[in-house]
Amino acid sequence: MDNSALQKVIEQQVLTVAQVVEEKIDDEIAKLDRLDEDDLEMLRERRLQQMKKMAAKKQHWVSLGHGEYQELLSEKDFFATAKSSEKVVCHFYRENWPCKVMDKHMALLATKHIETRFVKINAEKSPFLTERLKIVVLPTLALIKNTKVDDYLVGFDELGGTDEFTTEELEERLAKSSMLTLDGEMSMQRVKGKKSSVRRGGENAGSDSDE
Repeated sequence: MDNSALQKVIEQQVLTVAQVVEEKIDDEIAKLDRLDEDDLEMLRERRLQQMKKMAAKKQHWVSLGHGEYQELLSEKDFFATAKSSEKVVCHFYRENWPCKVMDKHMALLATKHIETRFVKINAEKSPFLTERLKIVVLPTLALIKNTKVDDYLVGFDELGGTDEFTTEELEERLAKSSMLTLDGEMSMQRVKGKKSSVRRGGENAGSDSDE
């Protein structure tokens, strides 16, 4: 098949797809035109119920501690948190610079993504947990869904291997593990170069993670 014939085939396929899409749009417009007052009232009522349900869910999340970045003081608290919230991001930390960098990003995400619980626990004071979950490199984020650790984010390797990663980059990585929901705003911010870096200006942090 020569180039001109191939071009005609491609153009025909594009026209066919466009026609199908146009027909679907016309059908949706026709459905909207056929709606009467009762139908519109039903749609409004359904939307109102959805909003009430979401508001109740958010209130429940807040009652569990969502919306804030909190420290768990014991291993018992860890198990209670994992049991009470469907999605939990737990930062295993120690008192070092890389973990402080992670703390700042976690605090920002906690207020933005109320659907997920963001917490931290001192790895050195939680020997049973760190051994059971094989926590070696700090910081490590344990990504917990439905009471089970589903994934890990170890050190900064998946964030560019540096402590200069942005909150948006961490947000995107957590979204890949279905730990939070993106609303599309993050992608636009990255295109515009609006990034939330928390690294102190001019300071060389050296290693990006600590064993």
